[in-house]
Amino acid sequence: MTSILLQNIRLLNPEQKLDRRADVLIVGGKIAGIGENLDAPEGVDTRDGSSWVAAPGFYDMHIHLREPGATHKETIETGCASAANGGFTGLACMPNTSPAIDSAEVVHSILWKSQNLPVDVNVVGATTVGRKGETLAPMGELYEAGVRMFSDDGDCVRSPEMMRRAFEYASQFEEAVLSQHCEEHTMTVGFAMNEGAVATRLGMPGYPDIAEELIIERDIRLAEFCGDRPYHVSHMSTAGGVESVRSAKARGKTNITCEVTPHHFLLTDEAIEKYWSNAKMNPPLRTEEHRHALLDGFRDGTIDAIATDHAPHALSEKEIEFPNAPNGIIGLETSLGLSYTYLVDAGVVSLERLIELMAINPRKILSLPIPFIEEGADTNLTIFAPEETWRVDTTKFLTKSRNTPFNGWELKGKPIGVVNRGDVVWSGL
Repeated sequence: MTSILLQNIRLLNPEQKLDRRADVLIVGGKIAGIGENLDAPEGVDTRDGSSWVAAPGFYDMHIHLREPGATHKETIETGCASAANGGFTGLACMPNTSPAIDSAEVVHSILWKSQNLPVDVNVVGATTVGRKGETLAPMGELYEAGVRMFSDDGDCVRSPEMMRRAFEYASQFEEAVLSQHCEEHTMTVGFAMNEGAVATRLGMPGYPDIAEELIIERDIRLAEFCGDRPYHVSHMSTAGGVESVRSAKARGKTNITCEVTPHHFLLTDEAIEKYWSNAKMNPPLRTEEHRHALLDGFRDGTIDAIATDHAPHALSEKEIEFPNAPNGIIGLETSLGLSYTYLVDAGVVSLERLIELMAINPRKILSLPIPFIEEGADTNLTIFAPEETWRVDTTKFLTKSRNTPFNGWELKGKPIGVVNRGDVVWSGL
């Protein structure tokens, strides 16, 4: 365990109503002291934190570790290294692996492999066996193994009756939440990008926004029908989706939550002409109208969390004909910088609100403890430099893959390091 003294650093945790400058002494994985002009014991690494912020460790509630089954794209170890490099101390991995995460055996395997890594790993279990939408997964077994969120991510639970059964089954577990990849698959067969003017110009088959919005509205109604069960919308991308969640919250449905990715609030389908397969994803990049609706959702508090949907692919898989390329981009090492630059620095949200979106709310949705910055607490911190400018360089990434449209972008808000599980990991970005 590394001991460290951070001098004159800004401590920021809106959950504690904490915003102050102080020295922080970390010894043996715990916060040993907070105060002015603290003395560093012999051998303690001392760092000037006057241009840094220390916040509760950032948490990405939607990523793909690709293990088991596709370790040429990512592994648990490389995914966690990438997360720490990007400023995250925790993550939730999605179940579209091979085999799918639909048994306690697979959950235990992932948790065992991640137990000595500096990033907390939580596992999202499949809603249905094999993510096929035909039979409910053994939720009780998965819940006992530590699963708190269930999703067939990558596929939507197509049957309303199956989704109803999932809500009813999950109701016996106090902290269980159902999440959905919202896609009416009958409307998206063979899609390559968002349905619209750009797709028409490029001659590409499209995915209409209504295909996402129908499922969001359906599932919100099912969640209400089944006793106001917790329901979380994954990687929301449309104006109609924002309005459905906003309307549910206005009716007092506090168990309805949602996440948005940086690529959806930053890019539009116009990027496909420039970035090609590195701008191909599911849900697809939408139009400027939808992008602005997402920003409005951040402004008024409709959107609860920022998640990356980190989806690594090998270069050989992405560099093929656009319609045949797999969906998804990596995001762990760009999320903090993109979010700070285009939300905080752009005046869309405050820095405190960004910390809620990236550290506090994801843990609340998953019923995980919120890290506090106080003497005696276990140390779980993200350290970043809000005013430092840096350029995205994929050669400095620790993920196995390089499929990002953001390489070369100049950003503010640089990850400096994370402190978690007794380890200090300095970012190499």
